[in-house]
Amino acid sequence: MIRRRSTPWIHKWSRPLIAAIAGLGALITGYLTVEKLTGGSAACVAQAGVKGCNDVLSSPWATVLGQPLALFGFLAYTSMVIFALAPLVSKSGENNTNKQLENRTWWLLLVGAIAMSVFSGYLMYLLAFQIKALCPYCIGSALFSLSLLVLTIVGREWEDLGQIFFTAIIVGMVTLIGTLGLYSGVNQSGVTTPGQGEKISFLPSPNDIPNPEFGWKITTTSGQAEIELARHLVKIGAKEYVAYWCPHCHEQKLLFGQEAYQIIENNNIKIECAGDSPKGKPDLCRAANIESFPTWIINGQSYSGVQNLAELAKISGYTGSTTFKYFK
Repeated sequence: MIRRRSTPWIHKWSRPLIAAIAGLGALITGYLTVEKLTGGSAACVAQAGVKGCNDVLSSPWATVLGQPLALFGFLAYTSMVIFALAPLVSKSGENNTNKQLENRTWWLLLVGAIAMSVFSGYLMYLLAFQIKALCPYCIGSALFSLSLLVLTIVGREWEDLGQIFFTAIIVGMVTLIGTLGLYSGVNQSGVTTPGQGEKISFLPSPNDIPNPEFGWKITTTSGQAEIELARHLVKIGAKEYVAYWCPHCHEQKLLFGQEAYQIIENNNIKIECAGDSPKGKPDLCRAANIESFPTWIINGQSYSGVQNLAELAKISGYTGSTTFKYFK
């Protein structure tokens, strides 16, 4: 009597597991898409001196082809859910048709998982070395992509492992080249125009205590472009919500320089949210639903995190000189 070989449990449950993980990824990226489109603030616990999720959402790498990057992630995860469940919900009565659908969707899952893993790997590089932020959503999405790739490979019995390796090389190279092409216009300054000026960063020492009245002293000077942008922001009624003890708020000041930021302060664009500051107006901050600092509200839209001046110019409709002296 010939004993039939039992099917490994991972082969039985691989598709439901893939669908479940991709579904979680779709929920995360869908949430981030809504926050990006509505100008909201992602629920993310930020640590002192460390950039968080909202800094990532406000970075130029968070937008691709004019749309939120998270939207493309949502579409990718949703596609993986469809590919995983299609053979399971197919009502076709022909075994050959179901078999073809299963084989084709496995290859689509493999190609999708490879592309998502390579792209997520590049995003992790940006997160660590360019944006320099801690974003649990981003890290979770990268782990989901890697998990999908592992499950796709071990979730069935592949006849030709060499073909998987060859597919991984081709898809990985195409994805990486395409990714570099998409971000070719974004330099280390985080600006989608040719890079200019000096890169700045501010992290106070333990003994460098901020003054409740003004925070830390601004040590940079303004150029004409910074002054013109500050005047434009005053003209359109922009608001910047800050806390004197916030290092990122001081970085925003350094980007403007002394003269330009004086214009912002003198015209009540800046709103201090710290209750222990002599200039504090925490009630106004609560009324505006401010959850992180700095937060800009421009033309009714909210933008969290330090904004490079070129980005402020873009979102505020500023059309003057953009030869800014500093970038983040």
